[in-house]
Amino acid sequence: MWERFDRAFYHWFAIVLITLALIVAQPHFNWLATYPEDLIVPFADWLNAIMDWLVDYLGWLFMGVSWLLEWPIKGVRLVLQALPWSVTGFLFCLVAYIASGWRLALFTLTSCLYMVIIGYWPESMNTLSLVAISVPMAILFGFGLGVWAFYSRRAERAIMPLLDILQTVPAFAYLLLILMLFGFGTVVGLIASVLYSFPPMVRNTIVGLRRVPAEVIESGLMSGATGRQLFWQVRVSNAKRQLLLGVNQATMASLSMVIIASIIGGTADIGWEVLSQIRKAQFGESLLAGLVIALMAMVIDRVTSGLATQSGDYEKRNRSQSLRHYKVLIACCGFVAFYVLAKFIPALEVWPRELEFSPARGMNESLTYLIVNFRTEIETIKTLAFFFVMLPTKIGLQGSVSPFTWGFELQTWHSLSYAAGMTLIGAFCAYRVNTHVAIFVLLFAIFFYFGLTKMPWPALLLIYSFAAWRIGGTRLGLGTFFGLGFIVVTGIWPEAMLSVYLCSIAVIISFILGAGLGIWAAGNDTVSAILRPINDTLQTMPLFVILIPFVMIFKIGEFTALLAIVAYAIVPAIRYTEHGLRNLPEGVIEAAQMMGCSNRQMLWSVKIPLALPVMMLGLNQTIMYGIAMLVIAALVGTNGLEQIVYIGLSDGNFGVGLIAGMGLAIIAMIADRTTQAWSRKRQSIVEVRIW
Repeated sequence: MWERFDRAFYHWFAIVLITLALIVAQPHFNWLATYPEDLIVPFADWLNAIMDWLVDYLGWLFMGVSWLLEWPIKGVRLVLQALPWSVTGFLFCLVAYIASGWRLALFTLTSCLYMVIIGYWPESMNTLSLVAISVPMAILFGFGLGVWAFYSRRAERAIMPLLDILQTVPAFAYLLLILMLFGFGTVVGLIASVLYSFPPMVRNTIVGLRRVPAEVIESGLMSGATGRQLFWQVRVSNAKRQLLLGVNQATMASLSMVIIASIIGGTADIGWEVLSQIRKAQFGESLLAGLVIALMAMVIDRVTSGLATQSGDYEKRNRSQSLRHYKVLIACCGFVAFYVLAKFIPALEVWPRELEFSPARGMNESLTYLIVNFRTEIETIKTLAFFFVMLPTKIGLQGSVSPFTWGFELQTWHSLSYAAGMTLIGAFCAYRVNTHVAIFVLLFAIFFYFGLTKMPWPALLLIYSFAAWRIGGTRLGLGTFFGLGFIVVTGIWPEAMLSVYLCSIAVIISFILGAGLGIWAAGNDTVSAILRPINDTLQTMPLFVILIPFVMIFKIGEFTALLAIVAYAIVPAIRYTEHGLRNLPEGVIEAAQMMGCSNRQMLWSVKIPLALPVMMLGLNQTIMYGIAMLVIAALVGTNGLEQIVYIGLSDGNFGVGLIAGMGLAIIAMIADRTTQAWSRKRQSIVEVRIW
């Protein structure tokens, strides 16, 4: 019996006892509940002092750079606005056809017509002008850093943490820095887009160059290639597909920044339209404008993905080279033909205002009808979720159970019954299931009874650090300890726990629902075909737009923020689950079928265990998406670190905003490293079982 309890179980059991002791001692020692103000390290003041020095002594340099960068944006915008929409649309469709065939060309044509008929073509071109400058800058900068990191391990060790910070720190946290250095205007949005979109290019460049087979390099050396020829004609040529995937990701990241770019300097573009309609609480208008960005993102995503796929096909690559002049000729002839036609047919140059069509009014009326006629049901859902799930998780059962909320007052016998019941469940899990499951049950019981935000910070620091050490080793354990320690000593621990509480609930719901839908889609092609455009729309729709329907239906509050986070974070859970289940080793599946496995056994005993490492990557991305949406959800009533980011931006306090942003980044990186380490462990276990 006792051999079931390994050393790790006794360590965890000791931590549970320490946690209970700290909870008992918390009322007698205030520093266990709140970190002493006298010991808070004033990092925010130091950052503000550095910023003041930069503005005073180097402000002229940054303003000069801002002035120079304005010209290419204005130039591209002038060209796109001067061309008739029919000419630009023809060129887009031609590129789409070359990249992926007539289906994508038809989708691109439909997207262009939507922008024209809905009346957002000029604003779309203004947005595209920003993307047309930010993406090449991000690609060049990212490629250069990626090459440097590829050739220098020391450079890689310095660059990779920088990428983690830029991809996890909310953009709002460093917007004030850019504003103070470069001034208010379109260039600020450009720089913010570049900072956000170049990290994927760096990562893909490193991966692509490292995946070039050694025999290909040896062949190039034996052919007498110089160092420059070996790099450009051998390494870069063979890594072309991965590099184009980096271009794809950089472009998508840049498009996701257009709303934020509008906040800090956009004028008359789609981002500004979305933002202005959101401020008016116009659901229909904001959704229609947001769909423009979603369509642009989907078209660019399919085009760059198609080009990346073609780059790996030797025959297509040779054929495309032989037809290059022919395609250029078609582009030139089409350009001239549509340009001439536009001069004779005014509708092909500028779409008449009287022919524009907008279903926004009907959409607004439909939403109003839903709110008015189902108000009782909506309030019931909101009340049940808030008082029976969210509030107990936040402040614990002892703080939330009352006659007003649960219908009765929490008595001593209730608490004793809860403790006895959860202890018995934990003991049952230890003997029948797994000791780790038993520890999880006990910790969950403690968290749910006392509340995440009411737990002593030393106890949480100990639990999180020990868990990270058990999963990822000493390095991850120490990183978690010092990362969370930074949050403690900067005085933002209470707000961090509020963020963790809301994001944790959203991630759990997103992953359970998303994994369920992914399992369904993996076994049903019709469901998969229905879910794909929905996922594309949710992933490319501006985050602000996702908030609108939830705000109008459920009003401002934490429940509204929770639903918005779930709507955005559910996508990777669906996609990774379906991908993992659809790409399993055929030999293992055939062996299971020959053994006579039923459909249920095949799913739960074979497919899901094999796909679990991929599904854990989906959990990783669900967490990252949840934290990204958490920052936007601060606009509708959350009070965690994300709210401090906005406060720092609105008050002009760069240090406060950046420290809060770094706190969110630390939480995101800990979650990222922990889930990745766990996924690698599971992958190795699965591989051992297969072999």
